[in-house]
Amino acid sequence: MHLELRKVQIQNIAFGEENAIRDHVLYLNKDSLTEEVMKDKRIKKVDFDIARPGESVRIIPVKDVIEPRAKLEGDIFPGIFKETMEEGGYGVTYALKGCAVTTTGPIVGFQEGLIDMSGPAAEYTPFSKLNHLVMVIEKQPEFDAHEHEQMVRMAGIRLAAFVGQLAVGQEEYESEEYTWDSIGEKYAQYPDLPKVVYVYNCMSQGLLHDTYFYGRDSKQMVPTMITPLEVMDGALVSGNCVSPGSKTTTWHHLNNAVIEECMKKHGKEINFMGIVLNPLMVSLKEKYRDCMLTIRMVEMLGADGVIISQEGFGNPTTDLMLVCQGLEKRGIKTVIITNEDAGVDGMSESLPDSVTEADAIVSTGNSNATIMLPKMDKTIGVLSDVAKTTGGNVDSIQDDGRLLIEIHGIMGGHNLQGNTYLGAITI
Repeated sequence: MHLELRKVQIQNIAFGEENAIRDHVLYLNKDSLTEEVMKDKRIKKVDFDIARPGESVRIIPVKDVIEPRAKLEGDIFPGIFKETMEEGGYGVTYALKGCAVTTTGPIVGFQEGLIDMSGPAAEYTPFSKLNHLVMVIEKQPEFDAHEHEQMVRMAGIRLAAFVGQLAVGQEEYESEEYTWDSIGEKYAQYPDLPKVVYVYNCMSQGLLHDTYFYGRDSKQMVPTMITPLEVMDGALVSGNCVSPGSKTTTWHHLNNAVIEECMKKHGKEINFMGIVLNPLMVSLKEKYRDCMLTIRMVEMLGADGVIISQEGFGNPTTDLMLVCQGLEKRGIKTVIITNEDAGVDGMSESLPDSVTEADAIVSTGNSNATIMLPKMDKTIGVLSDVAKTTGGNVDSIQDDGRLLIEIHGIMGGHNLQGNTYLGAITI
């Protein structure tokens, strides 16, 4: 398996008469964008805006963030648009770096978050460093909340693929090439390096808490061995409105830092054996089943050590702990990456579940910590929806226009695919 990733740098976005990339500026024609999105007849109205790093702009409520990508041959985001599909992780993929398609609009239920392009909240999210093409969608009135969420998600993926096509044929790009060998070849190549597996937990609980693998709802799956190259190629797509600080957006799937760091260290410090994708289910029986299968697959890969990241919070911590406990009992050293919910004063129980075997935990911080945000000159979306977002409430908007929220309300504020901590494993 061989993948070449061609990264085209975008430094600005502007609306214009044509769709083009010139001098690192992404020019977009609103009419053509509208025509592409309105192919979904369930959408009543769509509008577009731009948010740039450093501007006094707030985007709320944010549903998903997607990096525009395209294949030289074939389809990006395989399984999303067509019944037939090609396996991800092969060929040439173009990525527009420094920009994103970001979806917003009237909130479906709750738990979406915000992105501030400047001010204190900007320090908590990688998205404040990107140039955003923001899509504000209004649905036709006859469609329910689930269809609303699905159409917004699909519109974002569709637009990211449409914009990503502008990268194809660009002559100025940074190229990175990745090769993924068989398990047997990996054993033979690096017999003296510790074998490391990444357990990739993904939200699979329904009620707008979904992830899609090759277009298939992950709650219809059991744990699956996958390759990092498939993830880089858009095989995983976010479909959930879980709390923004714990949500793995599509952008995070495409740019998973745990995978990136494992790939960098592969053949040097570790032997990266692969990924087990573990769906986070609702019932205890399903959790036991999936954790059992995850542990067995990790053993089959011959792992000496494992990194586990978490999506969501609350009952997904049980999956996290069950897998850790099972692996440690089998002599496989495990490190957990998780956030904490210790209350606004930091005095509450920070994790809803724990086991004694979880003795290597890297915390990304207390999601309940509050922050006062300044009033922004411009809001894209619906500011009053902060009352329904995670970390916000009916009293969040202050009389002077400032905003009081918890860190959990910032998109990407505690995303658990944001960093990797191989140093926490001692093998």
